[in-house]
Amino acid sequence: MKIRKGDTIKILLGKDKGKTAKAEKILGKSNEIIVTGVNVYKKHTKPQGEGKPGGIIEISRPLDASKVALICPKCNKVTRIGFQISKTGVKERICKKCQAIL
Repeated sequence: MKIRKGDTIKILLGKDKGKTAKAEKILGKSNEIIVTGVNVYKKHTKPQGEGKPGGIIEISRPLDASKVALICPKCNKVTRIGFQISKTGVKERICKKCQAIL
């Protein structure tokens, strides 16, 4: 997956379309991303004894990776991600608009 934890991304589809946020967790096998403050749902929980009271909690549910786009930290534009191999032989991510190394 081209997006990594900590990247700033923009939501392209869904109820939170247009929001920008940071990627909190990447779920590689299912090709999904958990983003802080986006795609938040409420869950009703029962009391689980003395230490855990019941109530309504908010949970960020995962988004499909195809519904988000990376924002380049150098040019601050929504961009696609490419790869190039540096002179030292290390594979690096690059911005397709400004060619900056991410």
